[in-house]
Amino acid sequence: MKHDVLTQLRDSARALLSRDDHRRRVRSGRDSQLDYSAELWRELADAGWLAVLLAESDGGLGLSLAEAAVIAEEAGRALLPEPFTAVAVQAAQALAACPDSPLRSHLLAQLAAGQLLPGLAWQERAGQQDEDTADTRAAFDGQRYWLSGGKTFALPAAAERHGWLLSARGDEGWLLLWLPADQPGLSIDRCPGIDGSLMCSLTLEQAPVPHSHLLAAGPAARDALCQANDAARLAQSAELLGNARQILALTLPYLANREQFGRPISSFQALQHRLVDAHIQIELAAASLDEALEERAEPARLDSARISRLKARCADAAIGMGRLAIQLHGAIGYTEECDIGLYFKRALHLNAWLGNAEQQRRRYRRLSPPQAAAAETPPPALSDFPRDADWEAMPESEFRDLLRAFFVRHYPPALRHPSRRLHWHEIRDWHQTLARQGWAAPAWPKACGGMGLSPARQLAFIEEQERYGVARAPDQGIIMVGPLLLQHGSAEQQQRYLPKILSGEHIWCQGYSEPNAGSDLAALRTEAVPDGADFIVNGQKTWTTLAQDATHIFTLVRTDKQAKRQAGISFLLIALDSPGITVRPITTLAGHQEFCEVFFDQVRVPAANLVGGLNQGWGIAKALLGFERIFLGSPKQARQALAQLATQARACRGFDDPVFADRYARLELDVADLGALYKHFAAMVRRGEALPPAVSALKIWATETYQRISLALMDLAGEYGSWAGADPAGGQAPALLFNATPATIYGGSNEIQRNILARHVLRLPA
Repeated sequence: MKHDVLTQLRDSARALLSRDDHRRRVRSGRDSQLDYSAELWRELADAGWLAVLLAESDGGLGLSLAEAAVIAEEAGRALLPEPFTAVAVQAAQALAACPDSPLRSHLLAQLAAGQLLPGLAWQERAGQQDEDTADTRAAFDGQRYWLSGGKTFALPAAAERHGWLLSARGDEGWLLLWLPADQPGLSIDRCPGIDGSLMCSLTLEQAPVPHSHLLAAGPAARDALCQANDAARLAQSAELLGNARQILALTLPYLANREQFGRPISSFQALQHRLVDAHIQIELAAASLDEALEERAEPARLDSARISRLKARCADAAIGMGRLAIQLHGAIGYTEECDIGLYFKRALHLNAWLGNAEQQRRRYRRLSPPQAAAAETPPPALSDFPRDADWEAMPESEFRDLLRAFFVRHYPPALRHPSRRLHWHEIRDWHQTLARQGWAAPAWPKACGGMGLSPARQLAFIEEQERYGVARAPDQGIIMVGPLLLQHGSAEQQQRYLPKILSGEHIWCQGYSEPNAGSDLAALRTEAVPDGADFIVNGQKTWTTLAQDATHIFTLVRTDKQAKRQAGISFLLIALDSPGITVRPITTLAGHQEFCEVFFDQVRVPAANLVGGLNQGWGIAKALLGFERIFLGSPKQARQALAQLATQARACRGFDDPVFADRYARLELDVADLGALYKHFAAMVRRGEALPPAVSALKIWATETYQRISLALMDLAGEYGSWAGADPAGGQAPALLFNATPATIYGGSNEIQRNILARHVLRLPA
């Protein structure tokens, strides 16, 4: 329901803003230094925009920052020059947080009606992020305050004709005062902003303000100021997101129409991948904004550290997209004729006002210093673990508690959070424990021995496994072969294979990749030729995970050489003890034998092992890439690696080095935003929706963040980065790097994932 309301508001805002060409207004406003249109401002007031955050008791709409963010994002798309954030968010929130002032209601009523455009004047020097600092003094003589000092970077400039909410220090501590524009002793200098907007500097020389203009004092004044600024930063973030999305929307058709070397430049893969990377930054920003709004919808509950993280990501996304768009437009992008420049300048202005991205990262680090790993919350003491229950009717928190208690009771502590894939002999006992409990196949129907969990409950099951550090067993039979046979297999195949998968008698591996047919899977050459009631299979599979532990392999084989590449492929089940099969383990850089080559030499396979119809294998294989794709982008590995980096840094006093501390803060924000993006796609799974191609962005960011953390750990380790074993602090930097390095190849290389995003999300040509 909430989503529907926001969608309607977005459509309404977009319709209202489309009535005028705001880009033209921005261009013409540069010469006239016009900071807002009185007529349009009245329209915004009539639409309720100026009162969106005000309580109904104050004559407002009583809505939340979610609605304000929708408006701000559309303002960013339209390049609206009117000071929505400065007035309807920042100033309105400061006033709304002063409930004891008799003047408050009068000012709020005028603001909501569009008759008053107040500005919040608090900043006194460049780079100031600390609202606790104020040199402006307020001396009280019993009737009035006498103000001396100055403010800078104050918005909107229209407030010089209306008035200012001004912070100062008095004998009683913090003060927030109403300062009318015509106040004696007040002088104002206008300064044009880079985007054509205007900012003000205020000088106060014994400016008298009556006591009746006091809005708040003491902690209430400071809280009002902090709340107003963080609400404004959130709205800024939404505006920056809209800005970035519009730059991308303007750039894509230009690239499609611009030809070089006889073809549209949008077909150049190098440019496509740069656009995809910018798109990923935009999606991270959007997910972080959604997370901030979901968890902190009310201004009074805003988390300042989270807001700094949000603005840093949104500012980087908008500025990065703007810089890229100028490059992709060529020389025209560097001219006043191109609209991209207008958006780029607006992004630069929004980034700088109230603290730029770098300042926000430093603020985040100050507000959220790295903490020691929190102690695990013990699960409830449970002794009864049902084999079967109405899992869907059970509250999710109760379901998760049940899982955690079971893991604590039964999972071997020595196998928690392993640094490598475990072999079957190491994890077999755990699989048998799950099988006896009836929990070995969470996604399978109950009639087939599974738990019958919905996608939402499956996600909870896997997340709790990850949280506790349950190792992944050789589980291709559970997560791939079983679901495939349930959907495409014959009754005989289901009866033959499913029980033995559950019992652990059959262990399966995946035979997809081949030499020269890894990411380009349709180029596979392993051949299956019909021969009576059998197929004769010849060829080679490679990078087959833990094939040395498996009893069976499911393979894609070519059964029609004359058909188009995808059309001549079939799906075949093969027992690995069949004559003619050779399995050769491959030792990785980390010294583990995780992968294998599998050779087929005149291997006879019963035709009854064909799943689906002849030459139908490509469609069947694609069906296996649905729900499980989200787990390629799970933040689990990155979070564990970041925790290891923090532990090592504390051990060697790495956080005392400001360069490392800044690097760590960036990585911490990368992991936090990865979590937000994961949440976005997990929500789709919980709603039962099919995951779209856009999920490739999650896999790219997860694996590349994991690699960046592993490289930081190597740098921190210094000479210990050359040790094969653990260093004195217990770290194993090379092992983490060796584990992270191939992560960008698994599940389709990140270059292929970028191609998917380019084709299916950005709609760029092949």
